[in-house]
Amino acid sequence: MHSPTAKVSGFVVLMIVQIIFLVLFWLFVRYEKTALPRAIDAEDAGSANEHVSKYPQFQDIQVMIFIGFGFLMTFLRKYGYSATGFTLFMAALVVQWAVLMKGFLHMEGGKISLSLENIIDADIAAAVPLISMGALLGRTTPIQLLCMSIFEVALFAANEYLALHVFSICDCGGSITVHAFGAYFGLAVALMLRPASDQNEAGKLEGASYTSDIFAMIGTTFLWVYWPSFNSVLAEGAGGERAILNTFLSLAAATVTTFVVSALVSHENKLDMVHVQNSTLAGGVAVGTVCNLLLGAHGAVLIGIIAGTVSVLGYRYLTPWMTSNLRLHDTCGVHNLHGMPALISAIASAIYASMATVGDYQSELQDIFPAMVGTNGTETKILGGLGRNATSQAGYQLFGIAVTLLIAIGGGILTGAVLKYTNFRNLKKDEHHQDEHYWEVPAVENKEE
Repeated sequence: MHSPTAKVSGFVVLMIVQIIFLVLFWLFVRYEKTALPRAIDAEDAGSANEHVSKYPQFQDIQVMIFIGFGFLMTFLRKYGYSATGFTLFMAALVVQWAVLMKGFLHMEGGKISLSLENIIDADIAAAVPLISMGALLGRTTPIQLLCMSIFEVALFAANEYLALHVFSICDCGGSITVHAFGAYFGLAVALMLRPASDQNEAGKLEGASYTSDIFAMIGTTFLWVYWPSFNSVLAEGAGGERAILNTFLSLAAATVTTFVVSALVSHENKLDMVHVQNSTLAGGVAVGTVCNLLLGAHGAVLIGIIAGTVSVLGYRYLTPWMTSNLRLHDTCGVHNLHGMPALISAIASAIYASMATVGDYQSELQDIFPAMVGTNGTETKILGGLGRNATSQAGYQLFGIAVTLLIAIGGGILTGAVLKYTNFRNLKKDEHHQDEHYWEVPAVENKEE
């Protein structure tokens, strides 16, 4: 059990981190011009209005992060306080850290500009450690989550900058830089924290109840409804509308496919709530990288069908195999919801990039594939971009996911080693998946097994 002194020390550390953030904001962060009072004779408020117009989508993403992710992880019957509470804590922490880390890579005059778009970017970044938390749910302490988040967001910001600004890949909905990174970073940490071979069986509280599964479905529903906003918020022009349309169709197709495949592979051909809670969302991940491309309605539906099928099969067969053979406990199955669907999205992005031409995308090409500016699909003419042809862009899409996996897995292994072999306290087997170590739980709950 945790000593009161150790708990107090841990929360003091959390407050110290918040104070450090305060100092960094004071030193480096300033409002962007659009957030400052305009001069009396100023006429152009277009840029400010554009930022404000994104506020509805910002609200949608807030709902996804703070409600969707939080309630999706309440399926553990004795971990509801921690699932929702630690989600709120981590997201609030990471949003601040992401503003700073991503801002340091785009400083002007030694200062970080703060706008609504920066906060939206930071909210999206908050999804990364929350995805990783899903792989470790119920098996880490708050101070371990803090440490993981600090390391992970720093690596995420560097990898995203590398992928989007150096490799110049297309990743509108973040399936490569957000979902793949978060999933495989979390899995690498989980691998380092895996139990001894004689303690590999599931914990006594590592399961759902009828009530906890219903609460988890609330999270699923919120994520499903608002996912088109997540994928489209950073899209430009008509690409934003395509992102909404493609995401919705892919989610719908994945949902139908999930119900069918779940009934086919589950015991007694009954629906499995784990599949319905998670695999129905796989279409949103799988279409993320390509959501603003010219997929056609049939392309979006096909991606959703593939994602739903792969996700359900992963939950049914791959996750148990990983647990029994690798001792890798992926509590929420992030490999099936975020990892493999993100790989599908990366492969799809290479396929569609290889077919991209100026004739198809017209003026939008410079927003979607900026490195291809000046190409006509076959002949390369360097006119402001890097002058790639479609085949080269497809290669860079695959290179982007490969580097992302390398950084995520490598960073996760190093972070897991720090959490395991330094002075961080690791929870014991009988302490997993229960709230009472960090929360005041009603007495009636403590008496239940």
